[in-house]
Amino acid sequence: MAKDHWSANKYSSAAGFVPKLTTKVISYLDVQPNDRILDLGCGDGVLTTQIAQTASQGEVLGLDASESFIKSAQQQYASSNCTFKHQDCTKLDQCAEAVDGSWDKVFSNAAMHWILRNPDIRTPYFDNVNKALKPAGKFVFEMGGNGNVAEVQAAATAALLHAGVPLEKARAANPWFFPSTEHMSGLLSNAELEVELCEHEYRSTKLTADTDDKSGGLEGWFIEVVPEDRQGGVVKEICDVLTPIMTRHEDGSKWMGYTRLRAVARKK
Repeated sequence: MAKDHWSANKYSSAAGFVPKLTTKVISYLDVQPNDRILDLGCGDGVLTTQIAQTASQGEVLGLDASESFIKSAQQQYASSNCTFKHQDCTKLDQCAEAVDGSWDKVFSNAAMHWILRNPDIRTPYFDNVNKALKPAGKFVFEMGGNGNVAEVQAAATAALLHAGVPLEKARAANPWFFPSTEHMSGLLSNAELEVELCEHEYRSTKLTADTDDKSGGLEGWFIEVVPEDRQGGVVKEICDVLTPIMTRHEDGSKWMGYTRLRAVARKK
């Protein structure tokens, strides 16, 4: 099993702003009191439990591949109508309760750019979402879109090259999939999911001001391809390159170039 790089504390420190920027995608989800909602890549459960509070007479199940995230979610947010399960969402068909066709809505926020990194799992992933939904059920999600955090990708690739990593290997270390709206619409349509909306938004995002994780969580991703004794130097180079690019000189705040892809699709 792949190493679990996630933890609720680290995520809250480096990316605590993520669940706070969900007003639009939650409005698209349009949670109703009796909804049964499946949350794919629920992370530490912060947003999942907020959804469950609105679906107070329904049921919400959060799934995530990180055992650390699920343990934290179970300890802090599990309730009578909100449960969490350790499950790799690239293998959703292995979770019988997820793909039983009983869910009014399937939801995902800031997770599918990780889940869909491997091209081979994209078709089965969307097929499994189809299997999870009731007839006319709704799939609503937000993820990184084409061009997301381009400055991070460029700085990380360059730093790996400087550390002696071959170009193709450096590119392959990128852990994300950031599709265009056209490509995503095609993936959804191929899975017999009728696309109602698929949009792309550039949203420069202020980073958490008091984060203790100055690397933004890079250690667990790009730099695994270099020896451990050189990883610190690679992270430092990435941060040194990014800091002046991301810093607003008038107040010293740091902003990252987020590009979001949101979609709503229905089971035919």
